[in-house]
Amino acid sequence: MSNSSSLNGFLLLLFAETRELQLLHFVLFLGIYLAALLGNGLIITAVACDHRLHTPMYFFLLNLSLLDLGSISTTVPKSMANSLWDTRAISYLGCAAQVFHFIFLMSTEYSLLTVMAYDRFVAICKPLHYGTLMGTRACVKMAATAWGIGFLYAVLHTGNTFSIPLCQGNVVDQFFCEVPQILKLSCSDSYLREVGLLVVSLCLFFGCFVFVVLSYVQIFTVVLRIPSEQGRHKAFSMCLPHLAVVSLFVSTVMFSHLKPPSVSSPALDLVVAVLYAVVPPTVNPLIYSMRNKELKDVLKKLIQWV
Repeated sequence: MSNSSSLNGFLLLLFAETRELQLLHFVLFLGIYLAALLGNGLIITAVACDHRLHTPMYFFLLNLSLLDLGSISTTVPKSMANSLWDTRAISYLGCAAQVFHFIFLMSTEYSLLTVMAYDRFVAICKPLHYGTLMGTRACVKMAATAWGIGFLYAVLHTGNTFSIPLCQGNVVDQFFCEVPQILKLSCSDSYLREVGLLVVSLCLFFGCFVFVVLSYVQIFTVVLRIPSEQGRHKAFSMCLPHLAVVSLFVSTVMFSHLKPPSVSSPALDLVVAVLYAVVPPTVNPLIYSMRNKELKDVLKKLIQWV
């Protein structure tokens, strides 16, 4: 195939060759997907319906749950359908749409996690100014900015990726259309623009990461000075779930994209992709509800009502 214009579609990686293992993969992914739908759906419903949760922290959490639902719905259902129907095919436009939506949702989520770190910083380090700095209009603007950044980044990334001639066939060694795997199909001298965009992406990624780290250094400095044990426990309960989600997101993405080629293999790439594309959207609701008494109380009432 001389270039990407001659491609009608791509072939994705199957989890297994035998029919029994394909069906097992379908059942496992179906269970994970339903758990993600249930967990994130409950959080969205709880935050939207209970006026006690109409605060900046829960507003951002609602946005995070929407992003988690979108990101796991972009990758998992197609993989499940391929295993169920014993096929590997995905259309060219379907692959481009999958790349766009996945990058859009993941980059928006990272931007939102950075905003949530700022929210925790203001709540603990500047509590007297919290109402002013984190008013309704300010929160909406910050959330809209995060979604806007994700959209623009996804447009640029997707446009660059699919404007590169693809000369190495159409087999993508991943269970969804992942940019690094698509770049392996490109001509050796035609991906400099994408590499340049990746360098800019890494700079932005580490910029946000440094902001989150500095925010939490100041947060923990203030928390450790709180005289009462109850006050410290409440502060840690507010921050630790967000810190756990950021750590899970950053560690899996960094390992996926920064691991040396010498340790790369199809099996390892598959495991890492599952870790950063499937696991976080599923466990985030559990992480946020474990140490949050208000949210647990509302979720219990919601489950009892259902």
